[in-house]
Amino acid sequence: MDTQEDYFCSYEDFEVHRLMIDDEPRTRAYQKAILDNKAYFKDKVVMDVGCGTGILSIFCAQAGAKKVYAVEASSLASVAKDIVKENKFEEVIEVIHSKVEDVVLPNNIKVDALVSEWMGFYLLHEGMLDSVLFARHKFLKEGGEMFPETATIYVAPCSVKSLYQKWDNVYGVSMSAFGKQLRASKCNKPEVLTIGADELLGEEVAMAWINLKEDMPEDLDSYSIQHVVAASKEGSYQGICVWFDCTFPELSSEVGREVLSTSPSSPETHWKQTVIVLPDQQEVEAAEPIAFQLDMNRDQLNGRRYNLQLTMQDPNEVEHPLPCSCDMTKCILIKTFMSQSQQNAAQVNLASGGLVEEDIDDDMEAGDS
Repeated sequence: MDTQEDYFCSYEDFEVHRLMIDDEPRTRAYQKAILDNKAYFKDKVVMDVGCGTGILSIFCAQAGAKKVYAVEASSLASVAKDIVKENKFEEVIEVIHSKVEDVVLPNNIKVDALVSEWMGFYLLHEGMLDSVLFARHKFLKEGGEMFPETATIYVAPCSVKSLYQKWDNVYGVSMSAFGKQLRASKCNKPEVLTIGADELLGEEVAMAWINLKEDMPEDLDSYSIQHVVAASKEGSYQGICVWFDCTFPELSSEVGREVLSTSPSSPETHWKQTVIVLPDQQEVEAAEPIAFQLDMNRDQLNGRRYNLQLTMQDPNEVEHPLPCSCDMTKCILIKTFMSQSQQNAAQVNLASGGLVEEDIDDDMEAGDS
């Protein structure tokens, strides 16, 4: 079992921070969410939880914050102090070498905004969000802002070309037997890899939605979804793809809401996507139903990790969404009925509108006589 010390020590690896800083969609999203809201940050007090190198704290200072408490539990805090000094923000940014749970601010003051890049693979791996929610409860003013403020986990069926088709021809040699054993060895844990948008086999569905301004740590203990999705095209169903989006506050009508997405359709991030790989593929036709249940539960021994369990289900035995676009007869009939009902309702509304206009004309004529 990993200890707390092991977790914090892992963030003393400079390569980890290089990967995060070089992740342009990630770093640009935070930069834009902060610097585009200078009017909000001006003269505000901010806390950066798990500041790492301190780059997000510096964005806040550049946006006009009058004080930034940059909290970092690992020894990287000393590097953050050097970077703060290098950028001449010593008077604004105070780097605190401590776990946020142990921090005491002067006069127990509250902060206006809490900034943190806490996300792990499939969003919740690493369990840092618990510390962010602790900081919110202890340090954030009522009505204060969270950056980001919400997060959503999405899932969708997919192909996994790198673990299946790749082994059909390796330098002119068929190695499908090796590929099969490789996949079997990976069935005990999710894979972190890049899935192309063309490898998705159906519409994504939201598995979890997290409100960072209200949710409590116990709300993060478990998530589950049972779902049926129609295959969007013919293909090889080889796994379930998991990714997340994070949204930042929309603080003015002039500045839109910034979204950091790790979806296969978005620019690649260091989080890539998380895939639960099937031991054997299943060929599907367009509109064929794919049914599954995915459970995500916090590990009992290591609260920073989650156990993901995928159960393949029989589409005939589980409830389908309404409407469902799969090719099962009952879903086709329900979809047709709902469509006809909507058309009939629209026609009634149009007819009612015509009657109202006639009544108004009649009243006007009576008044004129």
